[in-house]
Amino acid sequence: MDLATARQHIQASLERMNAHYGKPVFDEWAVLSLAAKHGGLLAYHGPRVESFRTNVPGDAEPLRVLTAGRSFAEGDFEFAPEAPGTRYDALMKVGAASFLVCNHTGRTMVEIRADPRWLKAQTVFVELSEKFRADPLVTM
Repeated sequence: MDLATARQHIQASLERMNAHYGKPVFDEWAVLSLAAKHGGLLAYHGPRVESFRTNVPGDAEPLRVLTAGRSFAEGDFEFAPEAPGTRYDALMKVGAASFLVCNHTGRTMVEIRADPRWLKAQTVFVELSEKFRADPLVTM
């Protein structure tokens, strides 16, 4: 899939998650690329437009620790239970060298998961992962 289609799927899925949860599950998301030619950031939606890029290394640290040494296929994901503030709460491999990161800048995954409505919202996240498993993001 191309980036425009990926953005549409991500945004629509997060809106569905919010509807099931009754409030925002994640208030920001970004598609990051490991390919140097893209400068790292392919897409961003959230409250930190000006500062997001400069904070990527620190904000990714909890997920980096959780995923160190692991191999991910497109559609695979991981949650960082206790990633406070701007630290990323979720990671999903969406392409050969691309990842979706999602975050709620005011709550951790422990707090988000404490609400029973998380189970329905999580189902939508899994459906999104299956879309990328079937049709990974391709960047040129």
